[in-house]
Amino acid sequence: MLQITLDQPGKFSATDAPEPRPAPGEALVRVHRIGVCGTDLHAFAGKQPFFNYPRILGHELGVEVIDPGSEPHGLKTGDRCSVEPYLNCGRCIACRRGKPNCCTELKVMGVHIDGGMRPFLTVPARKLHHSAKLDYEQLALVETLGIGAHAVERAEAKKDDFILVIGAGPIGLSVIQFALVTGATLAVMDVSESRLAFCRDQLGVKHTIIAGLEAAAQLKVAGAGDLPTIVIDATGNPKSMAGTFDLAAQGGRIVFVGLFQGELAFNDPNFHRRELTVCGSRNALPGTFRDIIALIEAGRVDTRPWITHRFKLTETPVVFPRDIAGNMAVLKAMIEV
Repeated sequence: MLQITLDQPGKFSATDAPEPRPAPGEALVRVHRIGVCGTDLHAFAGKQPFFNYPRILGHELGVEVIDPGSEPHGLKTGDRCSVEPYLNCGRCIACRRGKPNCCTELKVMGVHIDGGMRPFLTVPARKLHHSAKLDYEQLALVETLGIGAHAVERAEAKKDDFILVIGAGPIGLSVIQFALVTGATLAVMDVSESRLAFCRDQLGVKHTIIAGLEAAAQLKVAGAGDLPTIVIDATGNPKSMAGTFDLAAQGGRIVFVGLFQGELAFNDPNFHRRELTVCGSRNALPGTFRDIIALIEAGRVDTRPWITHRFKLTETPVVFPRDIAGNMAVLKAMIEV
């Protein structure tokens, strides 16, 4: 069985490995589609926190059940599924309080343990979310959507909010999708005009702003004189993240869904004067996966326009460094297995 391993920053290798066998509680699945995530790009660049090498990447997965295993959880052979790649302990305080996404012993496939850049994979059957309607490409993007959906959940967004999403890459796009669902006023800010054009033309975002010195003034125009009540930063850029403290309205809420390796500083008097609430957003909850599958099945969310690049798993060692890493034209790349 072919597997693609990121041996070190900037270097993939293709090797042969035996097919895995499921342990009790696990299912054997065939991987059909793999979405390339910002996490994968950061790992390739050597900038991903909580990461070590070598590692098989891939956690945005559309898979087929080959063997549902000893505890099938309602699955059967041939089912098409999205993988919830967050393996939690079920015992710690976060798990006990319904937050398995930030389990104290969390292991994310493709980050802490090996992921899906291979034809066959074993995964706990309880982490598979089935759909009779969606294809493998749609299922592979459920995890990305989950990141955005959970960030909007953390923002506690309502229809009367004014939301600013900073960063229109894959994670930012997933945030935008669910910010739109709330019915709130929405603005998107990015350094790339082509990405902002995509937001306008494909997603119907009315207010788009090029990041820079005039951003606050443009936001006040979009907000009828007010700054955003919610700022969600999906860049993972420390300068951008620090700048959110000047872009949020008095009493506003900031959500960091992007992350970076390092410390973040902000001006404390400004923070207190505005009485801001600052939240981290990590991964997604199991119920979020099921909700997103239902939304895609109902036609309320469509990620197909996101996919700008496709390539085969066998091409990864060449195509990923040459065409994907560092390419601002890539919104979402999809690997075909």
